Amino acid sequence: MSTFDILRRPIVTEKSTDMQSHNRYVFEVSRRATKHQIKEAVQLAFDVTVLKVNTMNVRGKRKRFGPQFTEKRLWKKAMVTLAAGDSITIFEGV
Repeated sequence: MSTFDILRRPIVTEKSTDMQSHNRYVFEVSRRATKHQIKEAVQLAFDVTVLKVNTMNVRGKRKRFGPQFTEKRLWKKAMVTLAAGDSITIFEGV
């Protein structure tokens, strides 16, 4: 898988924005990507040093549209901890 196949999009929420002060960034990643692949993809894409990668599989929520129920898709979230002094600039000023 290439870097762009692994990293889908950044997750920008109030909690993830607060985590940036501790050099932690959150991404939606491919469900088949491993921690090692995610680490390499972030280092290659943003030219930073990754210390740690935490991942979790997020189950899709059940939603109701009228009388019918449907489920949102499953996805994988990765929280990446960077070395001191490194930062990802696309998150700055959000």
